[in-house]
Order: sequence, then C-alpha cells, then structure tokens
Amino acid sequence: MSIKSNLQQVRSSLKSDVQLVAVSKYHPVSSALEAYEAGQRVFGESREQELRIKYEQLPKDIQWHFIGHMQTNKVKYIAPYIAMIEAVDSLKLMKEIEKQAAKHDRTIDILLELHLAQEETKSGMLPEECLQLLEDGEWRAMPHVRIRGIMMMASNTDDRERIKSEFLRAKELFDTIKERYFMDDESFDVRSYGMSNDYLLAQECGSNHVRVGSRIFSE
Repeated sequence: MSIKSNLQQVRSSLKSDVQLVAVSKYHPVSSALEAYEAGQRVFGESREQELRIKYEQLPKDIQWHFIGHMQTNKVKYIAPYIAMIEAVDSLKLMKEIEKQAAKHDRTIDILLELHLAQEETKSGMLPEECLQLLEDGEWRAMPHVRIRGIMMMASNTDDRERIKSEFLRAKELFDTIKERYFMDDESFDVRSYGMSNDYLLAQECGSNHVRVGSRIFSE
C-alpha cells in the first residue's frame, strides 16, 4: 500500500479530536513529501540533523515536533522553527528552551514527559518529580515556553492490560496536573501517548495526540 492510502487508513480510525503526528524519522524526504501531499501537516523527528535537512527541503507550513530525547546543547539549532518539543524531562531543559526561544522572540510549546513504564530504559520524569517541578513554580517565569500537556511511552510489551493501565495512569495524571496548575489555561490540553502498535487503545484511554510512523511509512 502507498503512504497516501496508509495515511488515510490511520486517519479514518482516529476520533475527530485526536491529532496525528506522522513520525517521519529514518525515512527520506520523499516519503515525508508524499505524506504532505496527502494532506499531513504535523510531523515528528527525533534527530536534530535529520530534522534540519527535512525542514530546509520541505514546505514551510509543516509543524515539526521533536519527539526524541532532547539534549540541551541541541535546542539552539531547532529553536528558530520547532513547533513543539514533546519530551521535556527536566527543569534544566526547560530553562534552555526558554533561553533559546527568547533569542528568536518565539514561544515554543512543550510536553512534560512522564515515566510510567515498567522499564528502566524509558526516559521521563516520575510522577512525583513532575508534580514537584510544577509545584516549585519556576516555569511560571518562562514566557517563551508554553506547557501544553503531558506525554509518555508505554512499556514495550504484548501485555495489553499493562499498556492500558499505563495509559489510564497518564490520563489520571493529566487530570491532576490540569486541576492543580492549569485549570484556567485552555491551552493545557494535550495527552500524548500511543504509537503505531497501540494508538487505537491509547485513544480509548484518553489520548488526543498519537505518534504513528511505521503504520504510515512502513518499517
């Protein structure tokens, strides 16, 4: 099947309020362009150099999301154009995004990355670390960073019940954070979890932002 038909199939399975991030990492510019020509406008990349090449070669109305682990020394390269940094896991990284976004007079959207999986290799903040960061309040003095919501990656397992419980925990934490810190902020609205293998389950568990790569571009 073509990228266009794969994309249409994924789109048709999503609820109307779910944002699709097409994960184009490791795929050529031509593949991303094919998805763009089929109407996709939000793409995810996880390596700064690959992202830079695609940004330079593809249409400028694409919203680029950085979805991998973001090193602080790489922020300056993507700050001029990135729409969202999806995996912010420390105050240090948030401060660097604020610094670089200010240089370009931009506000960069971010998601707080939660570690809910039962795997040590997964990155992200433990729930208590995330809540403490928000409670400390330094983020309130960062006008060039806008916290839009949370993201997480489920355990890499075939156990659907475990994945489901992690997704539901993410939804519960989102609700807690919303109620405590963003009750009057309509822009805090993103629950980002679910990938090619589990995005349908994720949307049933409250996700409104899914990252799908292989289902669209193949392996």
